[in-house]
Amino acid sequence: MRSHLPIGIGDLLGGAVETARLELKAIWDPVTTGHQVIKTLCAFANDLQNLNGGYVVLGVAEQDGVAVRPAHGLSATSIDAAQKWIRGNCNRIDPAYMPVMDVCEVDGTQVLVLWAPASDVRPHQAPDGAKGERKYWVRIGSESVEARNELLTSLLQQTARVPFDDRRAHEARNDDLSLTLVREFLNDVRSDLRDDQDAERIYQAMQIVSRVNGHWVPRNVALLFFSDTPEQWFRGARIEVVEFPDEAGGNTLTEKVFRGPLQHQLRQCLAHLESMTTRHLEKSTVGVETRGWLSFPVPALREALVNAVYHRGYEACVEPTKVYLYPNRIEIISYPGPVPGIEQPHLSGAVAPPPVPARNRRIGEFLKELRLAEGRGTGLPKIRRSMAENGSPSPVFDFDEGRSYFRVTLPAHHEYVALAILRDYAYKKATGDGHQALELLDQAWREGMRSPSIAVVLVREKADQGDLSGAESLVADLDAPELGTYARALTALASSYADAGDEKRSKALLNRLPLILAAQDAFDAAILERRLNRQDRAHRLFERAGDLVLQDARALHEFAQTKMTLTGQLRHSRRPGDQQVRNRLLQEAMAYLERVIQMDAPPTRHAWAWFNLGQVRQWLKQPRQDVIAAYQKACDLAPDEDRFQRALAQAGRGA
Repeated sequence: MRSHLPIGIGDLLGGAVETARLELKAIWDPVTTGHQVIKTLCAFANDLQNLNGGYVVLGVAEQDGVAVRPAHGLSATSIDAAQKWIRGNCNRIDPAYMPVMDVCEVDGTQVLVLWAPASDVRPHQAPDGAKGERKYWVRIGSESVEARNELLTSLLQQTARVPFDDRRAHEARNDDLSLTLVREFLNDVRSDLRDDQDAERIYQAMQIVSRVNGHWVPRNVALLFFSDTPEQWFRGARIEVVEFPDEAGGNTLTEKVFRGPLQHQLRQCLAHLESMTTRHLEKSTVGVETRGWLSFPVPALREALVNAVYHRGYEACVEPTKVYLYPNRIEIISYPGPVPGIEQPHLSGAVAPPPVPARNRRIGEFLKELRLAEGRGTGLPKIRRSMAENGSPSPVFDFDEGRSYFRVTLPAHHEYVALAILRDYAYKKATGDGHQALELLDQAWREGMRSPSIAVVLVREKADQGDLSGAESLVADLDAPELGTYARALTALASSYADAGDEKRSKALLNRLPLILAAQDAFDAAILERRLNRQDRAHRLFERAGDLVLQDARALHEFAQTKMTLTGQLRHSRRPGDQQVRNRLLQEAMAYLERVIQMDAPPTRHAWAWFNLGQVRQWLKQPRQDVIAAYQKACDLAPDEDRFQRALAQAGRGA
């Protein structure tokens, strides 16, 4: 059974249409559901928030706002009775209004779908029950409610006011539309209309054309989505991306313009921005998961750009949607500013936005059906949430007093900005300007760029210059929650004190490290703890480093040596269980050493691994030939190492 809806029934029930535009009824009964359906159709027709009406589906139950699948469906008799009853009672809507009715097949059964687009002659009234008085009904969230007070005032102010994107384009003709683009859209939303061979019938069914004086003309939304050159009709219908090399926005580095149908502009621009996004990943402390950050989180970029295209004005607006890329932020600007009723507290999330009408109802409808946009009111919260989850600074939403523009500013992740500063530092140092290189980092730190990466380099620079007190001042005022973030800087400072012979101060700094560390930080601290001969602490840190140790030949070798050292403390212990612990540590050390031997590493590393393996085998009282074989391998790889030769000779004598 072929449907005549502009969206596939599967997508309709699967979330392509937001819940505010969808009402589901499990059964049909004129007494219990009939009049509620009429009120809902009236509410969709009134389209208070300019979402372009909605759909009522009879034969599908709803649970927690989601369609229950498989659908229960309706019998052919119920569908026929429902259609007749709805046609008769829609005459009670004033002015008269009739939805598009279609019988669709889903989950092997039939359902009745009522498509109720926004009306051009709103507001409408419908009776409150079989004999109730007529009232104005509107959609608030997923409910149809009576419009009273401010809601009624807002509705009446929209009388006969059609949003610009849904108006007729009198100067255009249907031939200006591309049937290829229309079929591409219908295929994306899985509508059966894509199989219809009559272009005019498709356009009319999608309600993207309108009849004027005996002929049909496109609506503005059709030219925006389904003409090859929307700019011919709307001069601002394009996206310009400009990259600036510095924060001041002086000289232009690159410029790229995206043209064509709105959906193509968005997809191509998003792909371009995503390709420029820097991703940093690091192994987690445990398991195989990774963590990290993006210079700009993709969900925030996506929402900001889609919102700009969706909510901007196209009527007499020549300015394009603009994307400005700076080293430390991205600005996305659209024209004009937000519709009246939206104020700054609504943008910050401090106050819930009022149900003001959207500027473009059809653009939003098509973007949502293409899954480029989400439900109304979800864009800005998603941007804030995405930036927070990425560890980025909060986004900024602003507009001027005259509401001539709306701007979204996405600050870059602080570590991304820090990397740019470090690149400049490395260049200055490589070209012999060491003083200016250090001053660049000092200035960044003084100006609030408290990046852990910059802190590490600053600590090492100051330590290399003998300024250990200056290096320590960088981390002296860190409180407990910050210590994990700056663990590498703290460890680098501790290492510098150890190099200077001040082991006491080095140990004191390591004692400040928190119990929970990132894998790389735990690994670095473990190496230093071994150097300071604090084997117990080194062992715990190696364990926290997790899989990172298993992938690094040096780390794995040092972990094995730590286990070997710890067994020396237990060799002559008579406490219950100590010998079992010693045996377990030696078995683990042997497994790690055997793995080191198989890894890519310098010959010297392999030689010492074989030597340590011979020791472990000897301590575990393994066959003498296995001990000798390990020492022989060590001698073969490093024949000039006396310790290897002595160990081999002693093993050969059975000592």
